[in-house]
Amino acid sequence: MDHQYIETNGIHLHLLQDGPEDGPLVVMLHGFPEFSYGWKKQIPYLASAGYRVWAPDQRGYNLSAKPDGIAAYSLDKLAADVIGLLDASGQKRVYLVGHDWGGVVAWYLASHYPDRLRKLVVINAPHTAVMQQHLRRSFSQLKKSWYMFFFQLPWLPETLSRYQNWKLVTQALLRGSRRGTFTQSDIDTYRRSWARPKAFGSMINWYRANVQSPPVLPDPPRITVPTLLIWGAQDQALEREMAQLSIDLCDNGELVVVEEATHWVHHEEASLVNELIDTFLRSERQGSVFL
Repeated sequence: MDHQYIETNGIHLHLLQDGPEDGPLVVMLHGFPEFSYGWKKQIPYLASAGYRVWAPDQRGYNLSAKPDGIAAYSLDKLAADVIGLLDASGQKRVYLVGHDWGGVVAWYLASHYPDRLRKLVVINAPHTAVMQQHLRRSFSQLKKSWYMFFFQLPWLPETLSRYQNWKLVTQALLRGSRRGTFTQSDIDTYRRSWARPKAFGSMINWYRANVQSPPVLPDPPRITVPTLLIWGAQDQALEREMAQLSIDLCDNGELVVVEEATHWVHHEEASLVNELIDTFLRSERQGSVFL
């Protein structure tokens, strides 16, 4: 994989690149608390299938720019970063894949810039409208999302997260995934990224910005881009009913539920996820599948 820095939306983003330069572009957006490394099992597969793959460290993460202030991490700015990448690529329309917060950005892009996307793949991230409604109506989801509100506090989340070599963040990854999903090498790699100057505070600012100033969504918030939603059913942070509710907002949507997988399904079931993505990008099928 090649490393490159690209100027976009007034900042620079670091990204991994792989695959033939003339291949159709797949942009992959990671979530919290990962960075582009989180796609290590998807990038080589898609590149070998003939796609050009770009996996950026999103703003605030790892080697990418970390602008000051909570407002710098609003969803419209995060989406504008990706639009700048698409402009830099020279491709008018691309395939977009997002997990967790990357999925939130992906849903937003599909809502506001559908003409820039060929197809959308989201992994364990509900449509923003569904998440907003569920937080208001589901006490169970509200309890699962406690950390989102803890992250609204100034400085304390960053301080506690760094305690004992990132013990709390590491435990969250390990306890929320199947045993053996993350190796010690993976954890060490993530720790190095979290420890970069300003990184972890910037990562938490994603939560602060988008809780304090919720994004404005189209009315109705429907998705016209062909969409595949892959959902690990054992997600400890997100209730599974949000998956179907999200796909119900898609004009041409397909839901695949992987029953034994967690929030980290793209790590745990990498071969399956890779095949699902590749098949979806090449086909016109839709529907719901439970594996």
